[in-house]
Amino acid sequence: MQEHWISIDEYAQMADMDRGTVEALIMRGKLSTMIQDGEILIDPIHGVGEIVPVTLHDLSISQADITLGASFVEKTIGTIINLHEKVLLAKEETIESIKNENMFLKEALNSLQELYEEDRSTIATLTEQLKLTQQEVEFMRRKYKLMWGKVIDDHASQ
Repeated sequence: MQEHWISIDEYAQMADMDRGTVEALIMRGKLSTMIQDGEILIDPIHGVGEIVPVTLHDLSISQADITLGASFVEKTIGTIINLHEKVLLAKEETIESIKNENMFLKEALNSLQELYEEDRSTIATLTEQLKLTQQEVEFMRRKYKLMWGKVIDDHASQ
């Protein structure tokens, strides 16, 4: 499922980081990434535990202001909640898509079953007609033999 992969810029915006910081985290192997169509995509679900402690440690070294740390934690929690909502939305869309596909398959199966039943009745009708036709041909042979058999025998003896 690729519903939860996002671009570097989108991740940086949601995590309230600049693109350079996100690229540095990618280089250190803290984020799960993949390249698709020449664009680097990030899996926001994996690596969150790695980023938060590192960023908090960097903040505590650069600034001792507790209010800034609390603000960062609030933003991080908000980011995690946003990511969670996106994952839930993607999950609901996937479930709805699967339900629609199942309904389509069920309708197709019912349609095929109806066609099968129609074909069975057609085959039964044609089989019955074939039997009747064979009986009629056999009757005509016997009738022909009775009518013309003696004439043919008389003609053959002459």
